[in-house]
Amino acid sequence: MAASKGTPVSVGGRDLTLTNLDKVLYPASDPSTGNPGPAFTKAEVIDYYARIAPFVLPHLAGRCITFLRFPDGADKPGFFEKRCPKHRPDWVQTAIGPGDRGGDIGYCRLDEPASLVWSANLAALELHVPMALAADLESPRAVVFDFDPGAPATVVECCQIALEVQEVLASVNLDGFCKTSGSKGLQMYVPLNTPCTHEAAGDFALAVGQVLERKLPDRVTTIMAKVERPGKIFVDWSQNSRHKTTIGVYSMRARVRPWVSTPVTWDEVQRCADGDLRLVFETSDVLDRVAEHGDLFEPVLTLEQELPRPR
Repeated sequence: MAASKGTPVSVGGRDLTLTNLDKVLYPASDPSTGNPGPAFTKAEVIDYYARIAPFVLPHLAGRCITFLRFPDGADKPGFFEKRCPKHRPDWVQTAIGPGDRGGDIGYCRLDEPASLVWSANLAALELHVPMALAADLESPRAVVFDFDPGAPATVVECCQIALEVQEVLASVNLDGFCKTSGSKGLQMYVPLNTPCTHEAAGDFALAVGQVLERKLPDRVTTIMAKVERPGKIFVDWSQNSRHKTTIGVYSMRARVRPWVSTPVTWDEVQRCADGDLRLVFETSDVLDRVAEHGDLFEPVLTLEQELPRPR
């Protein structure tokens, strides 16, 4: 059957129809831009998500997923979609999550390979994920630090500040795990998996950021105003808010190439901080990495830690 009319497939016992498989979602580079790489099609996007499913689904299951869709390609405007589409298959489950002025929102749940393939067929290149499970929206499972570089700062400076945060965490017996943002920054998750509130998580992230802001005032800021950021790393503690989401681990990004938010080791963070490694991974790199190392982010789901109590 022609791809334009739909290609029927079976995934995990679910039947679905894939469309426009030859459509280019990441255009081939224009030599004048200096962005290398061949065109990347919708079929390749779907293939990536189907192959990464065993590793990404544990981080998505049971959560309210927000899509960032790019039906016309990553080089064209996309749109956020919180409400799960009404035309979804009946086996794509939903969950009530943080609402808006229109009331409660039924978000998509991506709990099985077929639902992940279905979302990829919608050109949902980016999957944005909350810190809490849908069954307990008030309890974040982790604290997140989002390191955002203000030009001319780069991911190298992000890694340097991540190492500073690691030292602060070690002083209160906490472990953190890093992943690339899939764009220009770096993120660190501090697993909790114990009772905690979003307010407590945000307060802790802000407090750590302020410690570094006092120590390194020329390199770190916790102030959101753009005017404060040039040349500094903005430690975005606000991502711990109940209604916020963060780009999911193993999610693709809509950038010049099919980059992925990728878990990295502390050795890689150190090498990047030393200027020896550029932390950018495409889909093929990520599939090779999980084949070799498994899920480097698995402890985020299982490690139980408690935040220090305020003095």
